[in-house]
Amino acid sequence: MKSRWLPVTALAIFAAACGGASDTAAPLATPTVSVNHTRVPLGSPIEVTYRFQVAPSAAFDKDYRVLVHFLDADDELMWTDDHVPPQPTRAWKPGQTVEYTRTVFVPLYPYIGEATIAVGLYAPGTNDRAPLAGEPIGQRAYRAARIRLQPQTDNVFLAFLDGWHGPETAADNQSVEWQWTRKEGVLRFRNPKRNAVFYLHYDGQPSMFDTPQTVTVSLGAEVIDTFQVTTADEAIRKIPIKSAQFGPEEVVVIRIGVDKTFVPALVTPGSRDSRELGIRVFHAFVEPQ
Repeated sequence: MKSRWLPVTALAIFAAACGGASDTAAPLATPTVSVNHTRVPLGSPIEVTYRFQVAPSAAFDKDYRVLVHFLDADDELMWTDDHVPPQPTRAWKPGQTVEYTRTVFVPLYPYIGEATIAVGLYAPGTNDRAPLAGEPIGQRAYRAARIRLQPQTDNVFLAFLDGWHGPETAADNQSVEWQWTRKEGVLRFRNPKRNAVFYLHYDGQPSMFDTPQTVTVSLGAEVIDTFQVTTADEAIRKIPIKSAQFGPEEVVVIRIGVDKTFVPALVTPGSRDSRELGIRVFHAFVEPQ
């Protein structure tokens, strides 16, 4: 069920208090957003570049988070990508340009059509939002870019075969879903027969091991990537694949293997989880180029 940020009356009060059509505070920065694709199938990744041009006389007295709201054609909130910028805002200098890119996976949200990316800056735990320059849409959020959401059927479908545990979702956010691998997780999909990028969005539990896990990604008999899991933070691997590497077969297989696994019941006091776990995969996606 979709929900608006605030009722109209509350929105008017909030706008009068911290900025809306009558906001007279000097903008601290001008945000812009660009995306690598403007037509985006549900479930697929987009590369979102955020750019903040700091005002010549701006001074940030606190560290803000970046507000990123994806809105439907009625400006109703669908999902968010709020985050901490790579450089704390208190370190932003007058006249500086702060620019960085994040990979965002579009959820399987029940909506097709035009969407807005709205941005802002807010202080966590408070109602304080920084005044910015741009097209305001209320509550010191600003319309920064537009995309068009398309059906998931436009994607390359990946079938999760052997070596996977069942899907799980976060208790506080049903749109966050993952599957744990066992020793090796197998993915099968139709050969795109052109260059592509394989996205692997994952995390792990390195504290369970004396040395980091090594993950090997193979396409058929060829190893196309190897890396270590050194932190518990989520990460995204982007693995380029040449058309010739897919070979002539109509259906191809990618294997995600780990050199070591753990069983929570054996290493965590009180746990009854007897599953063999490798890494946790949030998204596995093949994007033809």
